[in-house]
This record gives sequence, structure tokens and C-alpha cells, in this order.
Amino acid sequence: MVPTQPRGAGVTAPTLRTELSVLLVEDDAGDALLVEELLADSGLPARLRWVRSLEDARAALREGVPHCVLLDLHLPDAHGTAALDSVLSQAAVAAVVVLTGLAGEQSGLAAVAAGAQDYLVKGRVDAELFRRTVQYAVQRKQTEQAAAALQAERMRAQENARLERGLLPVPLLRADPAVSVVARYRPGRATALLGGDFYDVVEADDGIVHAVIGDVSGHGPDEAALGVCLRIAWRTLVLSGISGQALMRQLERILIAERSGPEIFATVSSIALDCTNGSLSLLRAGHPGLLLHSAGEVELLDPPFGPALGLLSSSGDHWQPVPLKLPPGGAVALYTDGLFEGRLGGAGVARLGEDGLAELAARRAGLKGAAFVDALIADAEEATTTGDGFADDVAVVELRWEAP
Repeated sequence: MVPTQPRGAGVTAPTLRTELSVLLVEDDAGDALLVEELLADSGLPARLRWVRSLEDARAALREGVPHCVLLDLHLPDAHGTAALDSVLSQAAVAAVVVLTGLAGEQSGLAAVAAGAQDYLVKGRVDAELFRRTVQYAVQRKQTEQAAAALQAERMRAQENARLERGLLPVPLLRADPAVSVVARYRPGRATALLGGDFYDVVEADDGIVHAVIGDVSGHGPDEAALGVCLRIAWRTLVLSGISGQALMRQLERILIAERSGPEIFATVSSIALDCTNGSLSLLRAGHPGLLLHSAGEVELLDPPFGPALGLLSSSGDHWQPVPLKLPPGGAVALYTDGLFEGRLGGAGVARLGEDGLAELAARRAGLKGAAFVDALIADAEEATTTGDGFADDVAVVELRWEAP
């Protein structure tokens, strides 16, 4: 091979700190020997594996994807970009450098346009050009992958932000409401994915304040999107005057139509508070209990409830309204299971549980509003984690009735 001035001469090549794995796909034994000599003379820390056909290359790639593939474009079983497309489809994370003949430089350019990192013309390569080409191809591929991962992360962050806005709305209340609302949401630490926890608070035309809290099983964009769907459906149904059994039946109907699989279900608690007298109607579909906070005391309530939405997948009167009463200045707090299902101390077998949560709440009974809710969340987190946040998403909504 005749030495030529390397492309990128005068620029220092980046240093590779790990040994490269290189797969050579070349049917000509003479050209394969020259590549082995170039690799030896280049000083690259690399191990070379040689195969003679695209079929053999596929078998080698199934065993493991190398850092770099040196691909001859004229193989016994594939030619041109067909060979390149096959390698790229099986080894998308590998840097591909194509090898062309003296008259095939245009083929090399076409291969780069089709996804290869670079090309080498046989007969016009020396050890320095070989080293630079392979080294830059690998690092260029790594840079492309990092940029793609960063873009994907940005897209996911934007998607999560949109979903969060849908899951966590601004309460729809009159300018001077008779009830004060505190709502909190904490994402779980396990993944960057959203869960399906959601809540909402609206005041109907008749002055009744409605609140909902729910939890779609699983984590991820599908579950979060379903949570948004259920929350918006709940708000629409409530503002349309639908309540009680009919409300839950319609929510289950929507869940079944929109869920990604039959295993997906949702727990929901929905309350309706009459601000003229403090009477409250509660509907529970498999959801945890609630805390009644009044007169410096906190009580855990666990009224009768029906099945979670989507478990029975059939219409029926499964969800009976339960009447409750709030004293003047009293509050009711709804929450999702992420608040109490953590393991004590962040490990072990024992969980905090709802009884443990009620004990923590009782210690903070002298607080009100945001101070109470924030202290309760902080205490639960301290009791069940090692300082790195809740394992699951947590949502809390407190409604405090200000008697007229």
C-alpha cells in the first residue's frame, strides 16, 4: 500500500484508554493480511477478528458487538450498501469503516452517507491513517450515541413535564372558597419514569367541592397518560353533574377502553364535600383510607370500599357512597400508597403501613394545612428511606372546611 497524507493531518487523535475489539469482514486473504499488518504497525490497542462473508459477520455479531467493524463492500454474499445496511441493523452501536478498492471511492462516500463512520481506500492507506480513521470512527460513534441519548433524555423530560401538568392540575375553586386545599406530589426514586398517581379538586355550580385521588398500576408514560385521561374524565363527569355509582362506572369504562393491557387497573377515592354543613360523601375503588384531622387529633378512617377499577371489568353497583362528617375547621387528607408502603429504615421486611402513617400524623396533629402535609410527608420519608427519596410516587390532597 502506498502511504498518503492522512485525512485530518495536524490534528491530534483522541487517546483510547481501553482495548478495541475490531471485526474485519473481508473475503480476500491478502487484503486481510495487510489489515493485520496495519493494525500491528499503528500501535492501536486492539484485538482483531477476521471473517470472510456477511453470513459469518452476522454470526460473529450475535456473539458480541465490537467497537469497530471494518467492512469490505464486495463480499461473496453481499455488495455495496446492502452489506452495510445488514451490519448496521445488527450492530447499531458499532463504528463501521468500509473498505473500497482504488476505483471505489464514490462507493465509500455513499457508504458514509448511508451510516458508516468513515471509509478507507485499499492501496492508499498507511499505519498512521489507519490508526486515525479507526480511532476517530470509534469516538465519533460514541459521541453520536451520547448525543442521541441526551436528546432522548431531553424529549423524555419534556414528555414527563407535559404529563405532570396533566396529572397535577390547579384546583378549580371559586375566588373565595369555603374550603382550603393543599396538594403535594413526589416522584419515586426508582426510575425517571412517571407513575400513574393523579389528583384533582373542582367546585361544581351548586357549591359542592369534589376531590379525587388515584393510582394507576405500574410506572411509565402509558400509565401516566392513563392517569391524565382518568383525571380529565373525572373532572368532566363531575362538572356535568355525574356522581356516585355512575361516576365510578364511567371511569372504569374509560380505563378499560384506554389501558394498554388487561392487567392494568387503578385505585380511586372520590369525595364530595357540602360546604354549607360539612357533610361528605366518599367513594372508594380499592384505594387506601384517609385521615380525618380535627381538634388537634388525627384519626385513620377505613370505610367500606369497592374493587379497584378494571379488576372486575363489568358494570355494577360495586361502589357504595359512604357518608362522613367534617367538624368546623376539620380536614380530610387523601393519599396514595407510596406514602406508607415503604420499608421501615429503607430495608428489611416491616413496612410503615397505614397504622404507622396514622401514628406519624398524630405527632403532627397540632399543625394545619401545608405545614401538616409537608411534615407528614417528611416524617414518612425519614421513616422508610435512607435519604434518597420514596421508592414509589406519592400524592397527598388535604381539604380543610372553613365553616361559614
